[in-house]
Amino acid sequence: MVMRTRRKLIWWIGGLVALVVVVAVAGPFIYIHFIEGPAPTKLTLPATHTSNPASGATGSTASSSAVTGTWNVGPGSVAGYRVQEVLVGQNATAVGRTSAVWGSLTISGTSVTKGSFTVDMASVVSDQSERNAQFDGRIMDVTQYPTATLVLTSPIALGTLPAVGSTERYPAQGTLTMHGVSKPVTFTVKAERNGSETDVLADLPITFADWNIANPSVGGFVTTADNGILEVLLHLTTGTGNAPSTSSAGSTAGGGGGPVTVPSTTVPPLTVPSG
Repeated sequence: MVMRTRRKLIWWIGGLVALVVVVAVAGPFIYIHFIEGPAPTKLTLPATHTSNPASGATGSTASSSAVTGTWNVGPGSVAGYRVQEVLVGQNATAVGRTSAVWGSLTISGTSVTKGSFTVDMASVVSDQSERNAQFDGRIMDVTQYPTATLVLTSPIALGTLPAVGSTERYPAQGTLTMHGVSKPVTFTVKAERNGSETDVLADLPITFADWNIANPSVGGFVTTADNGILEVLLHLTTGTGNAPSTSSAGSTAGGGGGPVTVPSTTVPPLTVPSG
């Protein structure tokens, strides 16, 4: 009788262990792939454009006088991060974005002579409140470092100016100040003109340690690589651009219209340890 009871107990314990293993492996897989759904796609230049009659038909060659002047960051601009993470053994992509972006660049002839752009880091949001809390706190400390700024340090030679509606790529150099650290960066910008407006896209690879940013990993529950991508899509206009945002607590968001909406999950989010 005692032996039979002991065997049953062993079977129950074995079954419980197996169940825990299945839940630990299958739970995150089901959550990421079927409940949370795919991460927002990478930022891209708008798929369609409407030519500005004052600038000529789409496909016409631009003159230097048509683009000379100041171009301001306007509504429709977005900036954020994209980081690969592993949630209890399952691969996922963390994405956070904001439309609170402002700044401008100056074009003289066939060169971009200067440019400065600022992102309100305190308004960056993802689809997970726990992830946002980690980002705002121990990772980016947005109370102490509420903004990130990119300033061009060398002119960008445009060469033959792109035709309205065409897309061109240009190498660029600048200084990225983020989390209290300023470092030089080299990147490629992809630009498309649409009359009196221009869309500019850039991806900046970032190694967290270079900007003294804490690794986003959380105690073995969520682990990430030591790097990520800063995604930036600027909608530039010769008209009035976004006003600077005042960051975070008790402030009012300016020009950019506040955080963009990142698709949320259909169930309560996973709880990530706060440590």
